[in-house]
Amino acid sequence: MEPILRDHLLRLARLFSAARSLKLSTIGKMATSDGRFFLSLEDGKNFTVRRYDQLVAWFSENWPADLDWPADIARPHT
Repeated sequence: MEPILRDHLLRLARLFSAARSLKLSTIGKMATSDGRFFLSLEDGKNFTVRRYDQLVAWFSENWPADLDWPADIARPHT
């Protein structure tokens, strides 16, 4: 299950990055106060389900209005 959740976080980060013209390190600083967070995920870093939920909630709250949310990633109700 962890590889699927890792993929979800990385896809959200990359889509957000492209839509807002921001580096992954900048998004990491904004979302987690850790500029290396998403780069570390690419390298296989572990994370908790709590962190996953926090990040998906952060993306949901900050998601660009003109960008479709990925259909296969559950979006929290805000």
